[in-house]
Amino acid sequence: MAQSDVSKVDSTLPSCKLEEITDEDGLNKTRLFCQRCPSLVLSPKQAKLVKKEFFLPNMFQKNEHTPLEGVTLSDFWLVTNMMTFDNVGFSKAVNNIMYLICADCEMGPIGWHSVHDKKAYYIAVDRVKHG
Repeated sequence: MAQSDVSKVDSTLPSCKLEEITDEDGLNKTRLFCQRCPSLVLSPKQAKLVKKEFFLPNMFQKNEHTPLEGVTLSDFWLVTNMMTFDNVGFSKAVNNIMYLICADCEMGPIGWHSVHDKKAYYIAVDRVKHG
């Protein structure tokens, strides 16, 4: 099954919600936390909000033998240095993409990174808690 057959395009977050979590420079106003555990993923003012469509697998798959299901997301926090993260883990590369997960509870993927771009790490806005 083709990737586009199993993905749904996620509508972008309402601009009022994005304004609540983004400062005047487009940086994250708040801390970013794992949705499952209290682990801090990223501190404030460390990532820039960008629009970039990317297919991310669902955080919960039925089982590993079913076709990959997920959604195409478009609102991401861009981090330019992997050492900026407070707590994040990386999967093994799959088709030159490494998926970002919570390093404590291994929930994810919460984002992605292309092995061809050493200065771009993306965290999906709706895959983390803001606070």
